Amino acid sequence: MTSTQRQPSLTEALIPIVFLIMLLSFNVLFWKDTLQGANQVALMTAAALAGILGLRMGYTWTHMRDQIVKTIGTAMPAILILLLIGALAGTWLISGVVPALIYYGLDILYPSIFLFAAVVIGGIVSLATGSSWSTIATIGVALLGIGDAMGFDKAIVAGAIVSGAYFGDKMSPLSDTTNLAPAVAGTDLFTHIRYMMYTTVPSMSLTLIIFLIIGFTYHTGVTPTHVKEVQTAIEHTFHITPWLFLVPVILFVVILKKMPPLPALSVGVVLGAIAAVIFQPHIIENLTHISGNYAKASYIGVMQAIYGKTAIITENPAMNDLFSTGGMAGMLQTIWLILSAMTFGGIMESNGMLRKITSTVLGMVKKDGTLITSTALSCIFFNITASDQYISIVVPGEMYHDAFKDRNLKPEVLSRTLEDAGTVTSVLVPWNTGGATQARVLGVPTLSYLPYAFFNLISPLMTIFFAYMNIKIRRFSDDKKKPEEEN
Repeated sequence: MTSTQRQPSLTEALIPIVFLIMLLSFNVLFWKDTLQGANQVALMTAAALAGILGLRMGYTWTHMRDQIVKTIGTAMPAILILLLIGALAGTWLISGVVPALIYYGLDILYPSIFLFAAVVIGGIVSLATGSSWSTIATIGVALLGIGDAMGFDKAIVAGAIVSGAYFGDKMSPLSDTTNLAPAVAGTDLFTHIRYMMYTTVPSMSLTLIIFLIIGFTYHTGVTPTHVKEVQTAIEHTFHITPWLFLVPVILFVVILKKMPPLPALSVGVVLGAIAAVIFQPHIIENLTHISGNYAKASYIGVMQAIYGKTAIITENPAMNDLFSTGGMAGMLQTIWLILSAMTFGGIMESNGMLRKITSTVLGMVKKDGTLITSTALSCIFFNITASDQYISIVVPGEMYHDAFKDRNLKPEVLSRTLEDAGTVTSVLVPWNTGGATQARVLGVPTLSYLPYAFFNLISPLMTIFFAYMNIKIRRFSDDKKKPEEEN
């Protein structure tokens, strides 16, 4: 920071955020699908305002631009994963994998327990794979189709899927965020996981109870005949066989072998393409309108499914929306949103506005409960402003690390708070990488499924409740003075 630069005042730091909130509020009022461009423009406009204020404070455009590029760099893995998820959706559709999962799922899942089962299934798969994104893009999409066929509101089903997937992601030793939080806080992985169970198990239990109640009281208006009609439509459109389950099974084995997400998803795309060529020749020929040259039709059909829009028409019109994907191209608006959000977060970081806001919050901390609450709120704040779950863990973790230590709080208290409030709330923000991705993958707007993502809503409240009630709050003094009384 040169002599010509100065730190922003709290008012200056808040101006771009207040302006952004105002624009986003207008977008919700005036547009049904804000992913189409309204939110992107709002973020870029707020970023421009933050940039103008930064210039007035003496920061150069080059300085702010370099921070934007650095911030976008942190989101590049998410962007590449997003493109591969688009490709995976395309090949798993034309191969019949997703339709097969829906077809057989309708045989074993009953409406009364479906939402409960969706949470459990999503949690188990995500716990095993360590990835909420991969879980939602594969099993989640199939569960959404099953719920739609049963007559459930897509927003409720999406909330159940998101709740289960993020529970598993949060508790899995294979998850990147579960490894990141203890690393930032200064504790080890398994201490962190064991300590998270105190708040996570009650949060998940409440979530399951809520979905169980909804399941037994929800009137879908769908009869067994309707479900049979859906299965018949799938069977008449696709070649349904249990052999198609080899594709997701192999993918999950690959993920369990700790293959990184990008190559693992690439394997899933290739497997889907191979299955499409083997099991669905009539689908490929219908999509490409090429007969007599199956090699050419296969190449074109698979390519189109990977990069572009694919729509398969069934004899049941209600299922047609489900059997359509946008491929990689369908993810470009979401990538645009992520780039816009990273631009806003980068400028806010470069001119000290984010630091000013968080340091002001830290200055008001007087008690342990207040400190933990401030940390949780800071994680949510960074999910909203910086739009990335990794930033929402790293920045508050670094910012509050010494404060936790000064108050004799063990590092696992900090790491648990980062996960309870940072990891799980990223999916609740429409312009965050998590929220934008899952909204696009599931085809359900973030603000639509948000009220039903009970696990994600309860988790930060649970960690704050534990803090103020002084439940399971570990302190260094407990080891030195009263080891038998350690929480």
